[in-house]
Amino acid sequence: MPGAPPVDQLALLFVLLLGAVVSVPVGDRFGLPSPVLMTLLGIVLAVLEFVPNVDIPPDLILPLVLPPLLYAAVRRTSWRQFTANKRPIFLLAVALVFVTTVCVAAVAHAVVPGLPLAAAVALGALVAPPDPVAATAVAGQLGLPRRLVSILEGEGLFNDVTAIVLYHVAIAAAVSGEFMPAEAALELVLSAVVAVAVGIGLGWGANRLLDLLGDATLQIGLTLLVPYAAYVLAEELHGSGVLAVLTCALFLAEYATDPDDVLTRLAGHAFWDIVDTLVTGVAFGLIGLELHNALRTASGRWGEMLGWAGIVVAVVVVVRLVWLLPATWLTKRLHARRDYDEDIPMSWRETVIMWWSGMRGVASVALALAIPLRTDAGDPFPDRDEIVFIAFGVIMGTLVVQGLTLPWLVKRLGVQADSEREKAFEHELAVRAAKAAKRRLREIEAVEELPEELSEQLLRRAFEIGVRISPELGEEERREGHDQRVRRLKRVRRIQGEMMSAARHEVLAARGEVGADPEVVDRVLRQLDVRSLR
Repeated sequence: MPGAPPVDQLALLFVLLLGAVVSVPVGDRFGLPSPVLMTLLGIVLAVLEFVPNVDIPPDLILPLVLPPLLYAAVRRTSWRQFTANKRPIFLLAVALVFVTTVCVAAVAHAVVPGLPLAAAVALGALVAPPDPVAATAVAGQLGLPRRLVSILEGEGLFNDVTAIVLYHVAIAAAVSGEFMPAEAALELVLSAVVAVAVGIGLGWGANRLLDLLGDATLQIGLTLLVPYAAYVLAEELHGSGVLAVLTCALFLAEYATDPDDVLTRLAGHAFWDIVDTLVTGVAFGLIGLELHNALRTASGRWGEMLGWAGIVVAVVVVVRLVWLLPATWLTKRLHARRDYDEDIPMSWRETVIMWWSGMRGVASVALALAIPLRTDAGDPFPDRDEIVFIAFGVIMGTLVVQGLTLPWLVKRLGVQADSEREKAFEHELAVRAAKAAKRRLREIEAVEELPEELSEQLLRRAFEIGVRISPELGEEERREGHDQRVRRLKRVRRIQGEMMSAARHEVLAARGEVGADPEVVDRVLRQLDVRSLR
């Protein structure tokens, strides 16, 4: 019902938020990606008569959903990781988007009667980019090798930049009836330049403001506003909002990290995990709910339109495979001549997983629904209903089918993360952390006179830093003949844990006492919590 009252829309939003929370443990229990479960929930809600239709303007979907999701994804990576993977990311996020757009446009123009070439290019552009949220959310739950997750994250984060620019150029050509390749290329370059400038400028300004705010709550609140500001400002200046968010987030991840700001870092991680879970769930629930728009466009031509959608799905899937095989081979050949580490697929099994991970999602839905209703001449946009239906066919075919079968395929091919390598790196970091602490202790002892007992206690604390990260350090010490020291350390840790637990219970009990100030109690409890994690 298009005119659903606000209370119905609010109830629907609550159902999606609840589903976003519940879908995570359910997905873990049955080995299914939570985004796919949320899409299925949206589909179920869409076909129920008493559930109102979503009343969100299509042009608001991307600005509301993408900025926080992109920012949350960038927090899990680094600039060094992007630069190390620039070649595979370019081949997937830029070159493959172009190739997919061209192939889909050519096929759609040939099979859909009367579909203009510009409209066909718009269709190709909106179904070309795999969804960054789907790729990272699904791949991250399957225990894939880190190199594959890194490539999928890089592809997902950057491919929307290319696809959205191509989409706007094609829509402008279809609406105006004119297409000028030189202007389109210039628009692509200018869009990127503006976006990078906005991202760096806002990142620099936000970094300075974070230092001024000081308070963890205010700093985290600012990080929520920054990605939206980057997206909106870049779009207002005719730049790429997606690229602006990525640039700003990478800048802050590189320069706005204070190693000693423990409270902000812990609270920030928890906050962005919550935002990521809720917004991801709502975004994929909206994909299922928007299905009614596609079904409405069929208008009794189910067989014909399903056939067109099936053909385009086949083109999208086959083009990705055909492109990945030589691209992976080329990357391996070039990689063999380099002396630096680069994340690339190391076997045909990993290439197959990359191929099957190309799911479409939020961006494709928003772009499909944002197609104008009329051209500049006042005529209906050519074959808009057909384009929307085909786009949803591609989204459902890739997201639901590939999303549900990807866990089975990963298990079947035996592609798993190199746990031994990760464990070894974790152990290496534990050793480095403990040595850094000991080195700093020696520097302090050189300028300050410390009692022998205090020095020995601090040395044990430095050793404990490494053991907390990697317990194997304690085993190594035991093998070196320090059994008594290790046992004493474990005993001290156990007793300290019980002491801190008693302190927390006592402070928390004071919250219910007459005259107790809850804010003071919570502040003291937070200090104890932070102390317990050190």
